[in-house]
Amino acid sequence: MPNDPTDFYALHELLSPEERQVQETVRRFVDEEYLPQVRKHFEAGTFPTELIPELGALGCLGPTVPTEYGGGGLGSVCYGLMAQELERGDSGLRSAASVQSSLVMYPILTFGSEEQKRRWLPEMARGTAVGCFGLTEPDYGSNPGGMITRARRERDGFVLNGTKRWITNGSIADVAIVWAKLPDEDGRDVIRGFLVEKEREGFERPLMHGKWSLRASITSELILEDCWIPEENLLPKSGNLKSPLMCLTQARYGISWGAIGAALACYECALDYSKSRVMFSRPIGGYQLVQSKLVGMMAEITKAQLLSWRLGRLKDEGRMTPEQVSLAKMNNVSQALGIARTARDILGANGITDDYPIMRHMMNLETVNTYEGTEDIHRLTLGRALTGLNAFE
Repeated sequence: MPNDPTDFYALHELLSPEERQVQETVRRFVDEEYLPQVRKHFEAGTFPTELIPELGALGCLGPTVPTEYGGGGLGSVCYGLMAQELERGDSGLRSAASVQSSLVMYPILTFGSEEQKRRWLPEMARGTAVGCFGLTEPDYGSNPGGMITRARRERDGFVLNGTKRWITNGSIADVAIVWAKLPDEDGRDVIRGFLVEKEREGFERPLMHGKWSLRASITSELILEDCWIPEENLLPKSGNLKSPLMCLTQARYGISWGAIGAALACYECALDYSKSRVMFSRPIGGYQLVQSKLVGMMAEITKAQLLSWRLGRLKDEGRMTPEQVSLAKMNNVSQALGIARTARDILGANGITDDYPIMRHMMNLETVNTYEGTEDIHRLTLGRALTGLNAFE
């Protein structure tokens, strides 16, 4: 029988010493620095911004970015394990690091000029500068190509107009990557990426309130009203919808790992509870129905772990496809949400209190199940890959 009920197939044996050390280091940080304060932040709807430089010091910001730009130069499985441990704490913590790494540092590295890379990446890796990613709009989420945010050339630069919504880190960001339609030389609209610093006139970043999910996370709008930026703020290698979608593929990879962390937190809580909660003279873990639920949770976590581990190896070999990422994101988040609900059921009424992490993770996972592509959108993506037929239109 395996000694670790959270690693039933001994996945740790497939990890390198460096990967195991990364996981242990981030897990210790979450246990010692983050979990003692997450309840108060979730209740207040705030995020512990003072931890951002600590995330940088741990290497959790831009871990796969080359060392010449201040990143960690680590492999994709290291990044995945970081995401898993951060989301074992809270989806809001993983989201903050994920946006910085995959949705801001990645596009600057991939589409930016050398000057832009030198200006922003080292500071972002240290956590002394924060970025956000502006793609989703009030009326365009699953169909980002329909965006109405526009840029026009003016005064040796560009003027941007539009609104972005559901932007993690938006109100604390030093710079936003904003995606907008810019007419090319033939008058055709092309989606380009722009760097918009927080102090730009005509740029507002109000907080969004009233969330029941991802409460320990900063979520904002980005409002651009005749906001002028210089020519050098254009990401020169960005072009058309493929560019932001490449960024989303990077982020979804990390999310597939992060969801495992949330699932593990709920599963471990339910497993421990089942051994100590006595009902009808015995621990409830001794009853068939509870054992069946625990086994189902463990089985799905094991499958998710192997799915993301294999995806990480394919990514480092340059063989990962967007459809493979869709499968991992769709499966792992959906299963994590089911595990959270089952764990809540095992804890009974206690499961809805903040004495336990389950309800917090359950509410967070409702958001994770929606952002970076809903489950339905990923199913259609995979259906198109299998059949060659596009069901989006």
